[in-house]
Amino acid sequence: MLRCEPWMIKGKDNKFMDIRNIAIIAHVDHGKTTLVDKILHTTNVFRDNQETGDLIMDSNDLERERGITILAKNVSVTYKGVKINVIDTPGHADFGGEVERVLKMADGVLLLVDAFEGPMPQTRFVLQKALNLNLHPIVVINKVDKPNCRPDEVHDAVFELFFQLDATEEQLNFPTIYGSSKQGWFNTTLEPTTDITVLLDTILEKVPAPTVVEGPLQLQITSLDYSSFLGRIAIGKITRGTIKEGQQIMLCKIDGTMQRSKVKELYVFVDMGKKKVTEVQCGDICAVVGIEGFQIGETIADFENPEAVEIIPIDEPTMNMQFSINNSPFFGKEGKFVTSRHLRDRLMKELEKNLALRVQETDDADKFMVYGRGILHLSVLVETMRREGYELTVGQPQVITKEINGKKCEPYEVLVVDVPADFSGKVIDLVTQRKGEMLIMETKGQMQHLEFDMPSRGLIGLRSQMLTGTQGEAVMAHRFSEYKPWKGFIPGRNNGVLIAKSAGKATAYSIDKLQDRGSFFIDPGQELYEGQIIGEHIKPGDLVVNTAETKKLTNMRSSGTDDTSRITPKIDFTLEECMEYIQQDECIEVTPKNIRLRKIALNEEDRKKTQKMMKADA
Repeated sequence: MLRCEPWMIKGKDNKFMDIRNIAIIAHVDHGKTTLVDKILHTTNVFRDNQETGDLIMDSNDLERERGITILAKNVSVTYKGVKINVIDTPGHADFGGEVERVLKMADGVLLLVDAFEGPMPQTRFVLQKALNLNLHPIVVINKVDKPNCRPDEVHDAVFELFFQLDATEEQLNFPTIYGSSKQGWFNTTLEPTTDITVLLDTILEKVPAPTVVEGPLQLQITSLDYSSFLGRIAIGKITRGTIKEGQQIMLCKIDGTMQRSKVKELYVFVDMGKKKVTEVQCGDICAVVGIEGFQIGETIADFENPEAVEIIPIDEPTMNMQFSINNSPFFGKEGKFVTSRHLRDRLMKELEKNLALRVQETDDADKFMVYGRGILHLSVLVETMRREGYELTVGQPQVITKEINGKKCEPYEVLVVDVPADFSGKVIDLVTQRKGEMLIMETKGQMQHLEFDMPSRGLIGLRSQMLTGTQGEAVMAHRFSEYKPWKGFIPGRNNGVLIAKSAGKATAYSIDKLQDRGSFFIDPGQELYEGQIIGEHIKPGDLVVNTAETKKLTNMRSSGTDDTSRITPKIDFTLEECMEYIQQDECIEVTPKNIRLRKIALNEEDRKKTQKMMKADA
């Protein structure tokens, strides 16, 4: 029998509805978004003949391309007369700022774990946040249809993880569900069923309805939305009282001040969208329109007795990068937004919803220091800006150091690598060169499971080397652990780069002649400028080369024989790989159409002068 209390909102036929608020947490690629798809289909959100595609919740182009969830999202479904608010959270620790705030809206969590991989670093990171908020967990062991899966071992590993994270007696007594999101079944045993109703029934049974607190209104803003018609929309869960359309309220600001405001419109989440209502009761998640100048973490409170909810602490950034205007010779050719004012306005706008980000203005009006949780966090921002039409230059990522007890300290991370046993020696060698120390080495089926403790600096540029050294077989994941004393010098890139000597079009003739000097990042016919990085040298040290040289024609030779040049295909870098590849005297030019590597000083003479000055200072 479902629990019904007088506060519960009325359904279509005026009967009272029960509510469950649940967040889905997991490591990257363990199947969160696929599970949400199945919940939406099972609860008949769509017509039987409606084409919906896969990964319905990954609405952002970047999320679809990368196959990861970046932004937390809400949907609401009705099952057996109970309204279930489902929050899909990101699995990557770099987007932890999203996770920390949205968990405040939930009363329970579905912890999704891969039946082969088991709990991974990001699983630990997100679970710790959920347990600290006293949320009720349901463990879902997913992908039991995979070959070599080991659900029983994974269940024991999850229990061990709960124990390590100081879970309460009640939390340790978690229910476990087995199944496959992709195949669309879940059960309390490994016996396949025909649907996921066992999971939905477990949610109704094990996740408590929100606790109802009578009294003056309290609603903490944990998320925001934007509409070109309505403006900025505040989203959060009502923790006390009720909220009504047209109600006078007080906004409790982060700095302690109070701001008078009025609720213009109210919406609750229904299926994939929102539905306008006149009143929302305690325990439900709603969207409020009409409040100006709010920030995430602030409280919408009663007008007469305003009381703020405690602000959510967000983990500090561990990495920074310099963002500046594009000052290359190709400035303004490809982007719509190219000035420092455009760049500043866009970064300030990002701060409103990206809680883990910090932006600091520098002495130079064209440059900004941007602080984030990791390379992926910063690269998603750069990629989003690029797609919006911005041109900018970004520098090498640097870790943020702190002084603790008089000692210089840097961030450390736990690195987890799963790799075939044949390549484990290569992985250990690569990590130890970068000051990593092995913590765990164990066998998982055909794979070797390795865990290391290493400085965050050592992770920059490690992924590409690791994939090359293991023929693409290594699966890497890492999470921030703590600040520890500075570990000393860590070797960077071994080889130098090939630099364009002058502006002009690259020719097949000159690239062909220079192939024994290194690997190229460009194609013949590409426009270049002086100081652009066009390839990797086979030796340490940089080499300036002329790629614009054309074949001298004589009576005996014709330009047509250029076709006989056999050129190795260029190396294509993603934005993250570029960020990991560059050194201190290099930067990345990012435009809507191209990503180019370049030296900060484009002129060769200027670079030599800078090097001399650096040697003199040393």
